[in-house]
Amino acid sequence: MALQILLNFFLAVVWMFMTVSFSPAGFAIGFIIGLGIIILMRRFFSYRLYTSRAWAIISLFLLFLKELFLSSIQVLRIVIKPNMNLKPAIFELETELKEDWEITLLSALITLTPGTLVVGISDDQKRLYIHALDFDDIEEAVSSIKETFERAILEVSRP
Repeated sequence: MALQILLNFFLAVVWMFMTVSFSPAGFAIGFIIGLGIIILMRRFFSYRLYTSRAWAIISLFLLFLKELFLSSIQVLRIVIKPNMNLKPAIFELETELKEDWEITLLSALITLTPGTLVVGISDDQKRLYIHALDFDDIEEAVSSIKETFERAILEVSRP
């Protein structure tokens, strides 16, 4: 991936020299043309294009913002209600993530979402213990986290 980014910057600089346009606009045009060349040459790379990973990172960020907004509204409803019939619980989430940074990112995303908190990680780093402020179904909570955050992290990290 780093090779592709460097190649794209190199092609942009070559474009600037060929057109004798040493401006940010000239670099941007060269970068876009270089990206097109890299896309045309994608079969010569043994791994996916860096643009797909960049898109996966942007998608993960937008997913986090959506979940942050929705859970904030849910916590606001809980706080505003006159009678608090909360059902807090701690449940276990078995994860497919392997790398330390993937597990850390998943834990941070869960903890930063209002109403949930990662209280512990097992010694083998396969299970996360999560406290939820109010929920009804454990399977639904586990599948929700697996289908949103874990899947998005896997798209970012896997080749």
